[in-house]
Amino acid sequence: MEIEKLLYLPESKVLEFKRDISSLEPILKTVIAFANTAGGTLIIGRSSEGGLVGVKDVFKAEEALASSISDNIRPSIFPDIEIATVEGKDLLIVKVSHWRAPFYLKKEGIPQGVYVRLGTTNRPASPELLAELQRTVLMLSYDQQPLVDVSKDALQLEAAVHRFASLKKESTEEKFRSLGILSAVDRRYVPSVGGLILFGKKEIRSQWVPDARVSCARFLGNDKASILDRLDVEGTILDAVEEVLKFVARNTRMAAEIKNIFRRDIPEYSPVALREALINALVHADYSLSGSHIQIAIFNNRLEIQNPGMFPFGFTLDDFKAGVSRVRNRVIARVFHELKWMEEWGSGYKRIMEACREGGYPQPKWEELGTYIRVTFYPSPQTTLTFRETAESELMNLEVEILSLFEAGQTLAVREIFKKVESRISKRTLQYILAELKRKGYLISKGKGRALVWLRIQ
Repeated sequence: MEIEKLLYLPESKVLEFKRDISSLEPILKTVIAFANTAGGTLIIGRSSEGGLVGVKDVFKAEEALASSISDNIRPSIFPDIEIATVEGKDLLIVKVSHWRAPFYLKKEGIPQGVYVRLGTTNRPASPELLAELQRTVLMLSYDQQPLVDVSKDALQLEAAVHRFASLKKESTEEKFRSLGILSAVDRRYVPSVGGLILFGKKEIRSQWVPDARVSCARFLGNDKASILDRLDVEGTILDAVEEVLKFVARNTRMAAEIKNIFRRDIPEYSPVALREALINALVHADYSLSGSHIQIAIFNNRLEIQNPGMFPFGFTLDDFKAGVSRVRNRVIARVFHELKWMEEWGSGYKRIMEACREGGYPQPKWEELGTYIRVTFYPSPQTTLTFRETAESELMNLEVEILSLFEAGQTLAVREIFKKVESRISKRTLQYILAELKRKGYLISKGKGRALVWLRIQ
């Protein structure tokens, strides 16, 4: 990109501005963070307010900067340092490529001197990020690591056999080893981290990979002040695909478009795009980050899928959008591909955007937020400005289900309704839904206290 264009962009994961080189240490940390993370460009001679101030004695400054980088960063790194003149001002342009290192500040050493780029800031690498950097050097992924203290009996191999058998694929121990589900250690097979995440028994997963889980919540309104419904997936990430999509279906609305005598149901969010984005999150989450897990949040005005882990080192959001493929979890990705849940590598973003465009949905927004990646989906205009003449499109699927429990003229107490839906929602959620159905004119209540019953308006 031309320097003139870069000057008008905000600072980012791959772009930073400095006024001068009077303080070299912050500049060195930026060079280290760029090299460790995804590369980047540092422009010296632009103030934080956006004005060009230029670099005095630019050739001397270039030499001082090059010497400082050479003397203070280990292993040795050689960024491109160029001189550019814009609007009569001399600037230093430092272009740093991503390299497998990790690089660190010499006087601080490892691990204290290792910096990574999170958003617009340089941060000391956490133990998890440092381990990821070191695995990158060795061309290994976290989920390939063998769990030498765990028996292969910790895996539900019968579940794996069933999944592969349904596709008429072989499911022998050798096949599981070739996929990376099992690892050979000292003439025996043990689970890999990825194998345990995919097929591990619940109690073993909870012990060894406690953050390889998915939680969902339906919030009341557009913030997280009140929860209407929630789900913590008990099974593996393979089980999560179906369970999460069912949760979304029962907590979102359905509109209908009627043309002539034909009716077309329109989900609030594109099922194809959601499934693809969910699979993308499951495959690319950083399961090594402690205290973080995949979260799906449904609000009145949006749906968010958030997974732990920034983009892999050497990879950016622009690379992702361009279809460049970089796999974080090789075992998990291989199994999802084998199960036909993933198609061409690097095509997920394109398929998600196409599904939204073809279905008439707003384009989703992708963000890298520190050590998280979030994709936000927005509702179909048809579910907010309904095509129906009735108000049924205002109902969530769960509300429709509750209405279906009432037979003509039948009254039901809250406890009777709750017995039929308690496996999926709380009593508080049910009471809220009943109040909403009353407000919308679908139900009326009679009596008070324990004698209170509900009646559907026909």
